[in-house]
Amino acid sequence: MNKLLLKFINLLPESIITKFVRHYVNLQIKKHVRLDVKGLENLNCDLERPYLFVCNHLSNSDGLVLNKVLEKENIIFVAGKKLESNSLTNLGFKIVRSISILPNSPDKDAIKKVINAVKEGNSILIFTEGTRSRTAEMLEGKKGILLFAKLTNAPIVPIGIWGSEKFMPIEKDMGKEAFYDADININIGEVFNLPKKSDDETKGSWEANCLNHIMVSIAELLPKEYRGFYDDKNK
Repeated sequence: MNKLLLKFINLLPESIITKFVRHYVNLQIKKHVRLDVKGLENLNCDLERPYLFVCNHLSNSDGLVLNKVLEKENIIFVAGKKLESNSLTNLGFKIVRSISILPNSPDKDAIKKVINAVKEGNSILIFTEGTRSRTAEMLEGKKGILLFAKLTNAPIVPIGIWGSEKFMPIEKDMGKEAFYDADININIGEVFNLPKKSDDETKGSWEANCLNHIMVSIAELLPKEYRGFYDDKNK
C-alpha cells in the first residue's frame, strides 16, 4: 500500500476507513494465503472462557490472520505501542481490537486495561516473545505473560503459527511491508491452567517453570525448525 493511498485513506470518515481496511485485508488473505488451521476443537473444553491465548510471533500479519481464524472468539490483542505510530500498521487496529503496551516496562495502565477486559468477558491474545522473530525461530519468552496469567487467572491456550513470515516479511521500514503468496499454518493446542506452586518451590523457580511450560506448549505445536530457543527444552 503506497504512501499516497495511505494519506487518502486517512482523510476518510472513521467508519469508511474500517470498512475499507476490513475489505482490503480479507482480499489480501484470500488472494495470497493458503490457510491450514488445526485444533479449533480444543477450544470446546471444560475450562470456561475467557481465555488467555499465547502465540509465537513472526510477522505484522499474525494479528490479522489470527483475528480472522478466531473471529468467533471475543479476542483483544496486546500490541506494542510503537505500532500505533506507523501509518500502515495503525490501520490494522481499525479491525483488530487491541490494548497498546509499552514493552519492557511496568505499564500499569495497560495491565489494568487487560484485567478489566478479561473481567468483562474478553479473551486476550499475547505474543509471548515480545517481538517478531527475525529468523522465524522462537525467541526466549518474556516474563510479562506470567503477570497477566496470575492477575486474570484465565485458562491458557497455546497457538503455533508459521508461514506468516512469508506472507508479510519483516522490513526495517514497516511502511514498506507488503503481502506475498504464502502457506500459513495455525495449530491450536489444548487449554490448560498453570501448575500450582509447591511448598518446596521458590517463587523464582515456580515462575521459571511456568514460563518454560507456556513457551514449550507453543513450541510443541511448531515444526522443529521453528522452535528455536525451545528446541532443546522440548526434548
